[in-house]
Amino acid sequence: MITRRLYEKLDEEERKLWHSHDYEVKSGMLILPNPTVPDAVWTVAETEEMKEVIGLYGKTFHFWQTDRGDELPLGMPVLMGSFTGDDQVPWDKVKERDERFGVDTQKKREARKGIESVDIHEDADQVWKKK
Repeated sequence: MITRRLYEKLDEEERKLWHSHDYEVKSGMLILPNPTVPDAVWTVAETEEMKEVIGLYGKTFHFWQTDRGDELPLGMPVLMGSFTGDDQVPWDKVKERDERFGVDTQKKREARKGIESVDIHEDADQVWKKK
């Protein structure tokens, strides 16, 4: 992840490959690994970290599609994007993730309501923009 200052130094075509984190943070979907501390303590610590993450840009390639059951990383890596709205989210998968990791996306969303949204650069999140 990089700061907006670094992101703006990239050329336009490169910037289109990057995604914002505003929605992931505010929705409660983005989680950090819990180092086995009490939930209330972790919620405060994670929420503070999210205040920094919300303004960062990311570029992620997936090499191994484990959800398909592949035993090895097959084919070319895939450039991934980040959700930017509730209508894009496969909520059944989020529920499965929440159960697997013992988290509650809706509680995280509520805890992060006070985090101020950022102005997202127009070149980011191209995966969701109509061409």
